[in-house]
Amino acid sequence: MLCRMGLLFDSFWRAMANCLHRRVIAWSLFPLVFMALMVWVLGYFFWAPAVLKVQQLLDGVGWLHSLWLWLQGHGVGYASELVASVLVVLGSTPLVIVISLLLVSLFMTPALTNWVAQRRFPALERKQGGGALASITWSGGSTLIALIALLVTLPLWFMPPLMLVLTPLIWGWLTYRVMAFDALAEHASKQERRSLFIRNRLALILIGVICGYLGAAPGIVWASGLVFIAAFWILVPIAIWIYALVFAFSSLWFAHYCLAALQQMRQTRMGSQEEIRVPLAPESSEGGVPGSGPGVPLAPMPSTGA
Repeated sequence: MLCRMGLLFDSFWRAMANCLHRRVIAWSLFPLVFMALMVWVLGYFFWAPAVLKVQQLLDGVGWLHSLWLWLQGHGVGYASELVASVLVVLGSTPLVIVISLLLVSLFMTPALTNWVAQRRFPALERKQGGGALASITWSGGSTLIALIALLVTLPLWFMPPLMLVLTPLIWGWLTYRVMAFDALAEHASKQERRSLFIRNRLALILIGVICGYLGAAPGIVWASGLVFIAAFWILVPIAIWIYALVFAFSSLWFAHYCLAALQQMRQTRMGSQEEIRVPLAPESSEGGVPGSGPGVPLAPMPSTGA
């Protein structure tokens, strides 16, 4: 247990230090670059038609049409277009964010795991215990179980203490299942992965829960962007970058812990195998007993007097 706690803290500080590396920072900026490119493409091709469509829907509402006429009478003739533009932004931003984070999860975790392996575990054998299809199946099944657990515990969310405990536990379990699998997919065999999950389950769930609480921080920034519309374009990119950085930290923490635990397990197993190996004594080439040496004849049997 003490060994696992030491490994837990060691992997935590290593992940924190890696987050300051220029390569990790560059990877965490990837969703921002992708989001900017995606927004430009969507705006170039779909902005004007989308705003016009929403504006027509708003004008079709009776009391809103009266409000627009009243505002026009007071010199605000672009109110419906402004509201339509804000609604298009609020409706499209979650889609852009989800796509960006999905790409981060697909490409950042394998890249960071491989980076940690090359820097710290270059001699660790890769047994290819999980491919892309296995990872997708495992992640999909784990996500389905987590969603069912969230639905079952939904009535308990109205009790604030339980909501603050149950939700992080469920998301922590999901985080550990998905990220630990991806961290071990290249290097561990199926049997090794199962053994590591059983031996280190509490530590892995603890890592997942801590990462789940850290993932709540960007949500505060995101909510502030929705409340303070004037700062929306500044706070939302900051929230996305924090999401990506937390995701990178989580991937690094699981990679350091899982690969170090795998290396220790293999070293322990090899040590145990060496201890049970007993060297056999060489046999005599002249038919002697073992240990009598070559060319040493057997002593004659004593006479029984028969």
